[in-house]
Amino acid sequence: MKAKVHITLKNGVLDPQGKAVEHALHGLGFPDVGGVRQGKYIEVDLPKQKDKTQAKADVEKMCKALLANTVIENFSVEVVD
Repeated sequence: MKAKVHITLKNGVLDPQGKAVEHALHGLGFPDVGGVRQGKYIEVDLPKQKDKTQAKADVEKMCKALLANTVIENFSVEVVD
């Protein structure tokens, strides 16, 4: 199994990287771009796990313990075969 984790900053948290990307896109001729937010994408292989529900629970624990800063970040987990 494989877990796909998307991590984004919570609403209201400043995103300087997103602002830098937005500014760069304006400079490249995309003036209509606004509100760029940058996040992280992580894939976790779980080759021995057979139970999707347990795999998702395990990866959520990983996110809370290490992968995401839950004070300022949200995360979502999708488990695929």
